Amino acid sequence: MAALGKIRKRGVTLIIIIGFALFAFIAEEAFRSCEAAGNEKRQQVGEVLGKKISVQEFQDLVDEYQEVIKMTQGRDNLSEEELNQVKDQVWNTFVSNTILADEAEKLGLTVTDTELQNIMKQGTNPMLMQSPFVNQQTGRFDASMLTKFLADYKAMQSNPQSAQMAEQYKKIYDYWKFIEKTLRQQTLAQKYQSLLTHCLLSNPVSAKMAFEAQNEESDIQLASIAYSTINDNKVTVSESDLKEKYEKTKAKYEQFVESRDIKYVDFQVVASAADRKALMATMVDAQKKLQEGANPAEVVRKAQSQIQYSGMAVSAKALPMDIKAKVDSMAVGQTTAPFETAMDNTLNVVKLVSKVSLPDSVEYRQIQVGAATVEAARKTADSIYNALKAGGDFEAIAKKYNQEGKSMWMTGAMYEGAQGIDADTKKFIETLVNSGAGEVKNVEFSQGNIIVQIVNRKAMTDKYVTAIVKHTIDFSKATYSAAYNKFSQFVSENQTLEAIEKNAAKYGFTVLERKNMVNSEHNVAGVRATREAMKWVFDSKKGDISPLYECGNNDHLLVVALTGVHPVGFRALEDVKDLVKQEVLRDKKYEMLQKKLAGAKNIAGAKAKGAQVTDVKQVTFAAPAFIPTIGASEPALSGVVAATKQGQFCNRVIKGNAGAYMVQVVKKTKRQGVKFDQKAVEAQLQQQAMQAAGLFMRELNMKAQVVDNRYLFF
Repeated sequence: MAALGKIRKRGVTLIIIIGFALFAFIAEEAFRSCEAAGNEKRQQVGEVLGKKISVQEFQDLVDEYQEVIKMTQGRDNLSEEELNQVKDQVWNTFVSNTILADEAEKLGLTVTDTELQNIMKQGTNPMLMQSPFVNQQTGRFDASMLTKFLADYKAMQSNPQSAQMAEQYKKIYDYWKFIEKTLRQQTLAQKYQSLLTHCLLSNPVSAKMAFEAQNEESDIQLASIAYSTINDNKVTVSESDLKEKYEKTKAKYEQFVESRDIKYVDFQVVASAADRKALMATMVDAQKKLQEGANPAEVVRKAQSQIQYSGMAVSAKALPMDIKAKVDSMAVGQTTAPFETAMDNTLNVVKLVSKVSLPDSVEYRQIQVGAATVEAARKTADSIYNALKAGGDFEAIAKKYNQEGKSMWMTGAMYEGAQGIDADTKKFIETLVNSGAGEVKNVEFSQGNIIVQIVNRKAMTDKYVTAIVKHTIDFSKATYSAAYNKFSQFVSENQTLEAIEKNAAKYGFTVLERKNMVNSEHNVAGVRATREAMKWVFDSKKGDISPLYECGNNDHLLVVALTGVHPVGFRALEDVKDLVKQEVLRDKKYEMLQKKLAGAKNIAGAKAKGAQVTDVKQVTFAAPAFIPTIGASEPALSGVVAATKQGQFCNRVIKGNAGAYMVQVVKKTKRQGVKFDQKAVEAQLQQQAMQAAGLFMRELNMKAQVVDNRYLFF
């Protein structure tokens, strides 16, 4: 009881202590929850309709699409620009498919396995025609070839024969899964679009009206006064005018993605005069050594040329454009003086070592000879060679060594663009191109022999052996260091936009501006490798100045000032004031011209009030009338002309895009030789409806609450 009494005496204190403990516990859990949510957000590339996609998931999709491109185009890698296009395509596909799946689920639309099988049976879908399962005889997709491949792939999975073959099968299998997935997505989109299209029906009445709109032509007399005849200074535009117009046309200025405005200084570091002088000395030395007959390979290597010396004869098309332009007019043995190519920013020296006429295509067959030792391979190769020289059957002998001995073609394109051809490959190629048709050669390599027989030679072409010294006119470390120090000083001394704009010219820099940047762009100011700067732009506040960024190909220095932030929604009047002012000016100029032309009862009367009169022929309701004297298309005129009877004058002053008009309809005629075909016109209207329905994705996208964070990661 005594203990209970003590507890009661300290009741308030205990309640406070327990309250603090509970608060600390809850706060800790809340902090952990917020931290977890923050970490999750930092790993999200984006979100569509609440569906999130992580960095890894997005990268997997990019890798998948990359492999498809490499397989279908025979590429080893993609350029940075191409990879950016892939990322955009993958993102757009993810957004579209997520939205479409949501809509389809609401409507109960699906693509069944049976539908997919029917598409394969037809075998004409463009995606299927790009697959490896096209029957060369029928020119169509062959489902049986696919079935056999899938069975072979399954068998190989359980019992792989070779790592190389297993890898090749895996690539084809992954490619097929991509095709299958894409076919389902495409088919679902087609079904959804078809459903929308059938909501937009044509009928005989609309068909008749559309036909007449296209084929009733009017010749008119047009009285016009262009808005440009009134000087803007003679028109008074008040703030209230702008606000009123803005409120009426506000919907035109709605944006669905946040955008930002920046001003920036981008400085590109280039080679100094001293850098150029040092490089020129290297090029002159290379020129001199080539002229004196030094080993071309050694000269090219020591000069650190971008193009290695192979000693192989190649066609002119395999040479860089600037080098090709030189060798066409050079004599064998001639060496050029150093010359500059602005296109690739290089200095160049080229020596034409030799010029020969060789086949660009060679048909040959071969027998590869290997053994436990090189000596044994040489002995076997001699035996095969002697048998063939004695008239032996090539294919029969090849089969003795488990080879087919079938003929194949080698073209110049297969080797002429290669860099760093090894000695064995060079020997093999030169044997093929230098041997006559029917000749048999025993070619020795470091690890064995190959017996080749030349079957045919085609496309005799002039080919060149050239020694090329091509070197980028690059800046030195000292030049870059001096440029960096200067730019760094400029940035540190000017930490406001006002200061940057005031002092940039003193340092030799120029302040540039870019409006309405969006975060789906891949770089800032058109300079590559500016992802960190892009992140800064979209994480900063108006008025902030960025740190100094080293970017581009390690040759650009960049500083950015954030000058404006335009959130999702209606653009503020201040942002679009110039556009709104142009509309107000047009309205007021029309009112002035309307008063000027008021009371005109015919074209002559309008002319007397200052209008320019011209004849305009073949005006139809289906297309905007183009007015050559003003240089503008005027849809309003087409409507008025269609509603005015032949011979009548429309006494209303028509408001156009570029001027004010009055119209006299001189003649109305039907196009000759065109008959009304109700079914054909209804089909045309149906096609137009399909095109209109095709815009559904844009509308759905606007409502899908799309969050695009790619700029944080890619």
